[in-house]
Amino acid sequence: MKDTLPADPTFTPTREAGLDRLEAFLPRAGRTYAAERNHDRPGHDNVSTLSPWLRHRALTEAEVAGAVLERFAPATAEKFLSEVVWRTYFKGHLERRPGLWDQYRRAVRAGQDRLATESGMRKGWEAACEGRTGIAPFDDWAAELARTGYLHNHARMWFASIWIHTLGLPWALGADFFIRHLLDGDPASNTLSWRWVAGLHTNGKPYRARASNIAKYTDDRYDARTLGHQLATEAPIPDAPPAPEPGPTPEGDSLPASGRIGLLLHEDDLHPDFLLARGLEPADVAVLIQPQGRSPLTVATQVRDFTRALAEDAATRLDGTGPVTDDPAEIAAWAKGFDHLVAPHLPTGPVRDALAGTELAPLQPLRDWDAAAWPHAHAGYFKVKTKMPDIFEAIAADTGA
Repeated sequence: MKDTLPADPTFTPTREAGLDRLEAFLPRAGRTYAAERNHDRPGHDNVSTLSPWLRHRALTEAEVAGAVLERFAPATAEKFLSEVVWRTYFKGHLERRPGLWDQYRRAVRAGQDRLATESGMRKGWEAACEGRTGIAPFDDWAAELARTGYLHNHARMWFASIWIHTLGLPWALGADFFIRHLLDGDPASNTLSWRWVAGLHTNGKPYRARASNIAKYTDDRYDARTLGHQLATEAPIPDAPPAPEPGPTPEGDSLPASGRIGLLLHEDDLHPDFLLARGLEPADVAVLIQPQGRSPLTVATQVRDFTRALAEDAATRLDGTGPVTDDPAEIAAWAKGFDHLVAPHLPTGPVRDALAGTELAPLQPLRDWDAAAWPHAHAGYFKVKTKMPDIFEAIAADTGA
């Protein structure tokens, strides 16, 4: 009988489903994860696949790290914990340099202009997006991304490298392709990861995909000899404006001492455990989402549906009767009924952009986890990694444990 491939991972848009996925993964979060994490295998049962919930903070980094540390010593689970903290590092790095998001958005628009005027590049872009390049693993990853809204982290690096260095396509259009299709598409992780592959994040150090590496970590699904003739042997760094200097770390607002409070959740933070632990008692809850704001092109239906359903799940858990909407005007109308509006910190990205053109100015408390990590996210990851013990001390405060 012919062997069948493992089923694609599924992502149910509820916090409960994320907690179930976490519970199922926990026994493998130690040495098993460290040994197998780099392999891109069908079904992806060797990694956590928690990122769609973590991206929206339906699960939080603090509670995931806390659950792992209840089971393993920090040294045993260091590889997995480091990946969790990488997400926080990227978020903090973009908060310290929000101009990188503006640069990226301008680069996407410039890339679109080129697509409109350069027929050869447009044909190459269309072939890459549709998985018709003739480079077997790249085409398979393009199809998997469109089908599932997910890719293994190693595959994302290889894909980005081939997009930039082999196909010669603008890095920002690749980042845009990802953020339109990934269920975990995040302004910080996505933008900065693509910049890293291009050689713009760590100046002068691009990442180049190698045929032998792809063959090894896909368990020889792809022929290294054939790939070796297809992939670029050089990785020139694309032109880009210099990165802005890091700004101050956001300090976060205090909760109001009195009055009727409306809690505004948003797609970047859908589990306000830290606010409830600090004593917040909201009179009502609403949620602002901006999945279509992630790109000037059409965002995949499954991304829009997943984001909305996860937001509705958050409102239901908190007995919210306010709108779950992508329209800031609806939020503004709802907010008139309160003395104060409180939201978890609004990070750089589409939701903050959407509110920038309104009169809404919610108080934005900062999670202790972010406050512990972000001051060190002004350069490379190593400075944050050395502070992991301090970051883990914030788990109890953020989760109310």
